[in-house]
Amino acid sequence: MASNSMSSNASWTRKENKLFERALAIYDQDTPDRWLNVARAVGGKSAEEVRRHYELLVRDVNDIESGRYPHPTYRSNGN
Repeated sequence: MASNSMSSNASWTRKENKLFERALAIYDQDTPDRWLNVARAVGGKSAEEVRRHYELLVRDVNDIESGRYPHPTYRSNGN
């Protein structure tokens, strides 16, 4: 199942990710049936898929905050 979860994670569209972010803001960790509610808000994803997507997001944020990945440097456009 892990490989299936990973492949479904890679197939999230920009729109699905935005819906996911909005749903997380609405359904916090204390919400009963959180992942089911988030999945319904996103549409086309199971509760397990959105839970796994969240876990990967948390892992990525933790890796970035720990310094594992350097912060990008952006060029100024002179404004």
